[in-house]
Amino acid sequence: MTDANKLAQTLAERGSRYGDFTDHARICQNLKRTMCAEAGWDRLTDVQKQSLEVIADKVGRILSGDPNYADNWHDIQGYAKLAEDRLPSDFGQQNTIDCRSAEQKAGA
Repeated sequence: MTDANKLAQTLAERGSRYGDFTDHARICQNLKRTMCAEAGWDRLTDVQKQSLEVIADKVGRILSGDPNYADNWHDIQGYAKLAEDRLPSDFGQQNTIDCRSAEQKAGA
């Protein structure tokens, strides 16, 4: 098989899995424009921004292609985990809700 044939085969396989690339691009760029337009975007680190952008790409693949392709869902988890693992060490304390009763807190 020639390189051109391999490429054509790969593109055909991706198209059947992820849908038309034009649709995918439109969905992803709309998601990214929405994220970037929010005030909170400027507070994000490069890692957080990149994670969200790749997640948006995976969401685009889900919306334009096969929503039951588990790899996309798995990748979303992975990119979220990469960002989570790079949060400041005090993150857990800032964002943990203490569900103990007042009596339990007093006894701690």
